[in-house]
This record gives sequence, structure tokens and C-alpha cells, in this order.
Amino acid sequence: MRSRDGLWRVAELPTTRAGVERAFSYFTAGVRLGTVAQMVPALRLGAGRSPYEAGYLACWAAAGLAAVAVSVVTLVRGRPLGTAASVLDFGLACALLVLGPLVLAPWDRFGTWTAFQPGYALSVIITAAGVRGLGVWAAGLLAVSAGYLVYLGGDVGSDMAPTAVGNVLTYVVYALVARMFFGYTRRIAHDADASRARAAELARREEERRARVMMHNGVAVMRLLTEQGDDASRARLVGQAEVELRRMRSYLRGQGPDGGEGPDGGEGGAGGDAHGVRLAPVITRVCDRFADLDVVASLDLGTGLRVPAAQAEALERALGSLLLNVRAHARAHEVVVHLDADPGGEGEERGGWTLTVHDDGVGFDPASVTAGVGLREVVVGELRRRGLGVGIASTVGEGTTVTVRSRPGRAADPAHPAGERRVLGAGDVRQERPTVRAAFADAP
Repeated sequence: MRSRDGLWRVAELPTTRAGVERAFSYFTAGVRLGTVAQMVPALRLGAGRSPYEAGYLACWAAAGLAAVAVSVVTLVRGRPLGTAASVLDFGLACALLVLGPLVLAPWDRFGTWTAFQPGYALSVIITAAGVRGLGVWAAGLLAVSAGYLVYLGGDVGSDMAPTAVGNVLTYVVYALVARMFFGYTRRIAHDADASRARAAELARREEERRARVMMHNGVAVMRLLTEQGDDASRARLVGQAEVELRRMRSYLRGQGPDGGEGPDGGEGGAGGDAHGVRLAPVITRVCDRFADLDVVASLDLGTGLRVPAAQAEALERALGSLLLNVRAHARAHEVVVHLDADPGGEGEERGGWTLTVHDDGVGFDPASVTAGVGLREVVVGELRRRGLGVGIASTVGEGTTVTVRSRPGRAADPAHPAGERRVLGAGDVRQERPTVRAAFADAP
């Protein structure tokens, strides 16, 4: 009920095409009923001074009823008159102007509301500017202007000629201004609707991306659980599955990929403090889940390193995704995870750090493969969104190295000129031919 009542409050109208059309209906009704209100006080005087009283009253009644009918129709429709109704509206205005000399005394044709016909015609011109057909609007304007010339007749003295010309120009100017007003306002509403639709589409795509990021590792773990394996490997996978399950539940509760399990506060809190999250324990926790891969974690150079909580969360997911890919595809004998902090650097390098993940598996050729969701979204995409740079280098038969930088540099890809970067990695791809490619995805 409240929303229905809101349709009658201009301030509460939606800024959509439908809302603009309804505002136009209010405008139309206001102009037309306002014209009738101006006609009413002079009715008795005009009828008494008319040479043909019955005809004058009939014309006045036709104008008043038409104005009320147009107001009601536009308010009910929620938009201005259509083409057919506008033609009839223009036709009545022209007819009243042509009949004006028959029902008005010559001295009453200018300057008073006893001669209501010109004022009524002006209200029609203003409100009919909302008709969508340009031809109907232009023809109606010409017809009313011609009707006004008939209304003037040949009795206009030299003293009244400027007034007559000014009235004709008033019709033309007001018609053009009203047409521009209707057209430009409709364009604004159209652009607003298009912007809202675009924003909704972008929000939908972003939500799809977030869902892929959140569920990728969990799906990978579930796939590994369905494969054959010994009880020890399955037990490790069950522990990882519980972690990913909690993450997915957090996402489904509306907390998003960054809600729920924090990187430094165990599995149940965001962790960290005003100085950030310690990165080494995050990396250690992830590596412990993949003991079967013979992961060598060399973190001594980054023991005291702290990073923002959002970066730590993204790094935890990315490292888990990389190690899942190694387990599923790389057939590696050893994985080395190395963290190197440079707190004493100069200029842009001060406080920088580098995380490197290298496996001695089968490797791949980045020039002939396409990155999957894990590398494209969970690793490269998420880390770039957190202001980190990601570089991936691989050689068929010699393994893959993934480098994450806090302040990424630019490394050219030999196979691609400047401005074109390839970002690929193990696990989501298959090797094609023995060749080496390296690329860095720089943070924006």
C-alpha cells in the first residue's frame, strides 16, 4: 500500500523511464487543470458579453471537459497521451480557435480570459510535446498556428498587431522548449536505466567470479577424494575438505570469500591486528596440509613479515590452489616454498617481499595452453586484486615456478611484445612442446 501511495508523490518517483513518464503525466494534468482554473473566473463575464451565449458556453464546456479528460487519462495511464489522442487534442484546440470569432466580441479577443481559446491552445501545445511522434507534434503545432491566424481574422488593428505576432511566437517557442524538455528528460531516464542494468550485470559477473574463487579449491579436494588412494592420503584430504567446507558455508551465509576463516586466527576468525597478519604461519599452515608432496618451506628470511589480512587470505587460498594442482597434475618429487623479505631495501623496494613456489614436476608450455579457473581466478586474479604481482615460468620436463611479489616489477614475455602478457601455470594445463615462457601480471 505504501508503494502504491508513493506513486502519487513526485519526490518518491523512481528515476526510471516509467517514473519519468508518470512525472510527465503529473505535469500534463497540472498544466491542463491549471488552465481550466484560469478560465473559470471569466466564464460568467464572457458568456454575458458574447454575441452568441449558447455557443460560447458550449465551447467553454468542450475545453473544460477535454482538459479534465486529458488529465484523468494521463494520470491513469501514467504517461502522456498517445498519437491518436494527441491528434484529437490538437483538433479540438484548432476548432475552438476557428469558432472563437463567432462567440467572442471583437474587443474581447486579446488580453482577457473571456477569450480563453488562445490560452487553451497554448496548454495543448505544451502538454502535447510529450507525444513520441515528431510528425504528429509538428503538424499539430502548424495547425494550431493556422487556427490562431483564422481566430485573428481581418479585424486586427495596427495597435494589436505586435500582440498577435507575439502570441504566435509564444506558441512556437513554448512548443520547442517543451519538446526539448520531454526529449532530454527521457534520454536521462534511458541512460539511468541502462546504467542500472549494466551495474546489475557487473554485480552478477562479480558474484559468479567470487563463487568460482571460493569453491574452486573445495571442488578440487572433493575430486581428489573420489580417486583411489591409501587411507593416509584420504585422511589428509578429509582435513582439507573440512577447511574448504567451512569456507563455502561462510560464503553461502553472505560473508563472501574473505569472511569466515581468517588466515592468522585459526579457522574461525579474521586474525591479525592493526599491524597486519604474520605471513609465515599462514604459509606453514597450508604446507602442513600437503605433507605428502614433500614440501620444503624455507621461510626464515620472512619470519617477522606482516601483510594486510586481505592479502594473507588471498595468499592462503592461492597457495592451497597451487599445491592442489601440483598434487593432481605435476607428478613432482619435491616442492620448495621460499619467502624472502627485504625490509632494508631502498625506495620502492623498502619493505618488499617475494614468495616463490617451485615444483620439479612435468612442467608445461605456456604458449600453447590456456589457464584454468584455479590459476586465472584463485591465483592470478585474486592476488592482483590485492595489489600483488604474479609471475609464472615453466619448462616442459623441468617443472614450474610461481613467483608472488609485493611490489611487482615488469618482465617481458619473449613470445609476446610489450602490452601483451601470458599468465599460466601447472595443474590447470597440459604440456605441449618443450619451451620456456615467463610472465608477470602486474598489479594495477
